[in-house]
Amino acid sequence: MLGSNLLRGNKVYLSAWRKDDIPTITGWYQNPEFMRLLDAEPAKPRPQTEPEEWIDRAHKAHNEFSFAIRTCDRDKLIGLIELEGILWPHGVSWLGVGIGESKYWGGGYGTEAVTLMLRFGFWELNLHRIQLTVFDYNTRAIAAYEKLGFVREGVYREFLQRDGRRYDMLLYGLLRREWEALNTDS
Repeated sequence: MLGSNLLRGNKVYLSAWRKDDIPTITGWYQNPEFMRLLDAEPAKPRPQTEPEEWIDRAHKAHNEFSFAIRTCDRDKLIGLIELEGILWPHGVSWLGVGIGESKYWGGGYGTEAVTLMLRFGFWELNLHRIQLTVFDYNTRAIAAYEKLGFVREGVYREFLQRDGRRYDMLLYGLLRREWEALNTDS
């Protein structure tokens, strides 16, 4: 059936947020390692109200699509993914993704979630370009993005400071035609 697997892969599927997801997300926001991979903001514990507000805002926004990442085998919430800041006249969006459950890092779960979100963004939303930023110390994510066809387009040199060192933030972009050329069987 057309689109039957739009948001479902072999390992993960993308779903709407549930009220009982809030404690899990709040737990991720207590983990400095997760926070330092996800955000340039200082890695500090965040209150439960912050993910609640974020989910509510995402549900109401017309230029944002936010999903939970869940495992297919156990229906376990392991991460978050979103297309945000969509400029509809230009077909451009920012991608954000985070795997909050560290035991799922490096196992291809994030790569599959991004694949599903790219399919959604290009085929369902008819976007032309999806872009993202990543810190240069997040080598796992960089390898996954490049494997999926993202092209490094720029560098925000010495963008952030962590543990007394400066790090670059990299800009990556992927055009629909580039993605389709790599995914002729999708």
